[in-house]
Amino acid sequence: MAEHFISFEDARDNLLTAAAYLAERIKSNDGHAAAMAAVVPRFLAHNNVDLAAELANSVDDPFTRNKLLTVVAEKCAEIDDDEYAIQLADAIEEFGIRSEALERIALQKINKGQIEKAVEIAESMQHPDFVYAAAAAHIAADGGSDRAADMLVQVEYPSAKVSALFAMATREFQNGNKDASVALLDDALQTAKEIEHNEERIRTICEVGNYYVAIGRNDLAIAAYDAAKEFAEQLDNIHRDSFIAAAVMGFLHAGSMDTADRTLDLITDKTQMASCLHAFSKYLWEREEKNDALDALDESYQILRSQREMETRDSKARFALFGSIAAQFAGFGKAERAIETASAIEDDGYRTSALSQLCSVFTLLREDQHARYALREIRDDAERASALVAMSDAKQQIGERDESISVLDEAAQLINEIPQLTARSWAYNDIARRYFYLGEKQKALGIFDTSLKTVSEIRDESNRAVALASLSDLFADDSLELPDEQIQVIEKLLSK
Repeated sequence: MAEHFISFEDARDNLLTAAAYLAERIKSNDGHAAAMAAVVPRFLAHNNVDLAAELANSVDDPFTRNKLLTVVAEKCAEIDDDEYAIQLADAIEEFGIRSEALERIALQKINKGQIEKAVEIAESMQHPDFVYAAAAAHIAADGGSDRAADMLVQVEYPSAKVSALFAMATREFQNGNKDASVALLDDALQTAKEIEHNEERIRTICEVGNYYVAIGRNDLAIAAYDAAKEFAEQLDNIHRDSFIAAAVMGFLHAGSMDTADRTLDLITDKTQMASCLHAFSKYLWEREEKNDALDALDESYQILRSQREMETRDSKARFALFGSIAAQFAGFGKAERAIETASAIEDDGYRTSALSQLCSVFTLLREDQHARYALREIRDDAERASALVAMSDAKQQIGERDESISVLDEAAQLINEIPQLTARSWAYNDIARRYFYLGEKQKALGIFDTSLKTVSEIRDESNRAVALASLSDLFADDSLELPDEQIQVIEKLLSK
C-alpha cells in the first residue's frame, strides 16, 4: 500500500478529505478500491488533480486503478495540463484502457478547439477513428467543410464515420441548409450499411431513420427503417424480434401506422409484440383516438400476461414493460387498472419501481388519493421513502412547494425505520439536498447532522468512507461551513 497523503489535521474539517483519509487506511484491496472510486472523481470536481492522481495511483486493484487514472488524465486535458495527461495515460498498464484514455484526452482537446493537438495524439493511437470523426464534426461546425471532408477520409471505421456525419448533418440543418443535411444523412445511411456486425448495422440504420425524422424527411426515414427491417429478418438469433420491433417503432415515429402494423405481424416474441402495441397506444392517444389507444394498451397487457415462463427470453424486459403499461394506464385515467397491473408484477424490485413511478404520475396529475393507494402497496420502508421523495419532486414540479416540503418531512420520518445504515445515510442525503434546494436550510442541516451520525455507526470501513464522500456533496459549493459539533463527530470518526 502506498504512503498516506492526507493528515488528520487536513481531514478533520472537510468531509471529502475525511472520506479520503478513511479510504487511504483501508487494508482490504477491494474495499480500498471501492472507496477511492467514490473519492477520486469528487476531488477532480474540485480541480484537485494532483491529489486525485496520487490517490488513484495508490489503488492496488489494477482495473480500478487504470479507470481512475483515465478520468484523472481526462480532467488534466480539460484544464490544459496535456503533458501530465499523457503521462498518466502512459502509466495505465492495460492496453485497451490506455487507448481509451488517449482517446478521451484527444476528445477533450477537440472540445476545446485544439484540433492540431488532438490529431497529434491520434497519430500515436492504434485506432484513432473516433478522434478523427470528432475532429471532422468540430471543423465542419466552424465552417471548414473542405477540411472536414479531408479529415473524414481518414476515418476507416464505419460507426465512427456515421457519428461524424450525424453531427455534421445536425449542424447543417440548424443553419437552415436542409438539402446539405439530407445529403450527409444519405452518406450516413450508405456507410451504416457497410458495418460488418449485423446488430450494430441495424441499430445504426434505425438511428439514421431517427435523424431523417428530426429534419422532417419522413419518406427517407421510412426507407431507412425498411432497410433495417430487411436486415433484421435475416438474423437467425434471439435479437431478430427486438430489431424488427425497432423498425416497427421507427415506422410509427415516421407517421406510418399502416406499415408499422404490417411489420408487427413478423414478430413472434410476446414481449416485443406487447412493447410495440404499447407504443401504438401512445401514438393513438396523441392523435385523440382514445378508444383505440385503450384497446391497444389492453391488448399489449393481455399478450404480455399470456407469455409463459418457457417463452420468455428476457424476464427483466418483461417486468419493466409491465411497469410501463401500468404508467400508461395511469396516464389514460385508469388509476385502479394501473395499480392492479403494477401490484401484480412478480419481481419485487420491478413491482416496487412500477408502484413508485405510479406515485409520481398520480401526484403530477394531482390525484393524491391514488398516489397514496400506490404508496401503500410498497412494502419496504426504504423504497416507500424513496417513493415519497419522488412524490415531493412531483409536488415541486407542479408548483406546490408547501406540499412538497410536507411530503419530504414524511419521507424523513420513514427513513428512521430503515435498518441498513448505508442505505439510511444515502436516503438522508437525498432529502437534505432537496431541503437545501427548497430553501429549508435548518431542516437540511438537521438531516445532515443525523446522516453524519449514521455514517459514524457504519461498521464496514469501505461503506463508511463511500457514505462520507456522498455526504460531502452537500457542501460541494463551499457555501456552508461545518459547525463545531459536527467537526467533533468527524474527529471521532477519523479516530476509530
